[in-house]
Amino acid sequence: MASVALKSFVGLRKSQETSHASITSLSKTNQSSNLNYRRQNIMAAKTSPKINGRNLRVAIIGGGPAGGAAAETLAKGGVETILIERKMDNAKPCGGAIPLCMVGEFDLPLDIIDRRVTKMKMISPSNVAVDIGQTLKPHEYIGMVRREVLDAYLRDRAAAAGAQVINGLFIKMDKPTEKYAPYVLHYNAYDGKAGSTGVKTSVEVDAVIGADGANSRVAKSIDAGDYEYAIAFQERIKIPEEKMTYYENLAEMYVGDDVSPDFYGWVFPKCDHVAVGTGTVTHKPDIKKFQTATRLRARDKILGGKIIRVEAHPIPEHPRPRRLADRVALVGDAAGYVTKCSGEGIYFAAKSGRMCAEAIVEGSENGMRMVEESDLRKYLEKWDKTYWPTYKVLDILQKVFYRSNPAREAFVEMCADEYVQKMTFDSYLYKKVAPGNPLEDLKLAVNTIGSLVRANALRNEMAKI
Repeated sequence: MASVALKSFVGLRKSQETSHASITSLSKTNQSSNLNYRRQNIMAAKTSPKINGRNLRVAIIGGGPAGGAAAETLAKGGVETILIERKMDNAKPCGGAIPLCMVGEFDLPLDIIDRRVTKMKMISPSNVAVDIGQTLKPHEYIGMVRREVLDAYLRDRAAAAGAQVINGLFIKMDKPTEKYAPYVLHYNAYDGKAGSTGVKTSVEVDAVIGADGANSRVAKSIDAGDYEYAIAFQERIKIPEEKMTYYENLAEMYVGDDVSPDFYGWVFPKCDHVAVGTGTVTHKPDIKKFQTATRLRARDKILGGKIIRVEAHPIPEHPRPRRLADRVALVGDAAGYVTKCSGEGIYFAAKSGRMCAEAIVEGSENGMRMVEESDLRKYLEKWDKTYWPTYKVLDILQKVFYRSNPAREAFVEMCADEYVQKMTFDSYLYKKVAPGNPLEDLKLAVNTIGSLVRANALRNEMAKI
């Protein structure tokens, strides 16, 4: 797969090769008329001004995984950091799955992980169930978290590192009129009292990171452009203890036109309940109908359960056309970093927040200098180079296998293959497109074509009925 040249898709672009400026000197010798070239690399000096009497000041709007990770990295890197979040107890309607690599990369304590999923069931439109997870090693698992727990932990850690965490609602941003002038952010500050309307407050900062989700006000402030989005709908259901045992280390994914025409339904285990949900891009008004169908497909296993919370939220389908403007950068859902096919976003949110913050720390020389757009652009170049293949592959998979029920039947059939499971889990758990075995890849291609041919034949037969 690495040898295939793929065209860039909306919102992402392949990084350009960089080259250093060079000068060439010529020298002649008495014995030869050949020209000898001596190459010298000239590195551009930092041109942004040093900051006197204080450190670089950066505001982060949004306190989810992207904002929390960015705030901690900035604070540890010597940058004066302000994080503004409206809902400190926010529980985003999110499946809550995180890859194993995130636990290590972000040094997450095991007590914030509700469940360690080692088995998954992929269930086809005709209710054929395939068990997935047989290739996992003893130490490997998919972590299940509650967003309100994970988000609070990352914010608290940022605060411990020196970030100022503000409970406030971001309203608008006044852009600078001169090159290094500050951005003025306006927000309503809350004191935590119920019913508080907030106090109108403003703060001047040198740079801004927009981590404020799919409906990002920061994105609107820089005319970042729109994107397609899905509606995710989720119910948290408290089920009887004996039924909860079934989901101890098991997650379920349902595919079919009944649960979603372009996504999937899920039952993911949490600490003492299950999260049952679905999503769609193309049929948003029918989301409750799809949710009812998801509950119906899982009815025997959640029978007797009580709905304890209902959640809904938009989820981006592709990166925004613009993710950077001057000293303002977007990360996480605000930038559009949610994968097709799987709908995963937690890891990519935290990773993008950290990457962006690292670029600012490096460009500012640990808060001593002003940053420029070129400093923040390094984050985008690194991001696109690292994750563009993953997004493109999952985009293709969704277009091929989520287009009809017969195609979904073929997809589930493929998931039974041990090689497919190994490649899928290796790529998911460690966030790298796993290198394949050429012979196995060839067999997989043949099997895929066979599955799709059978799926197409089934669709034709169903059309006759």
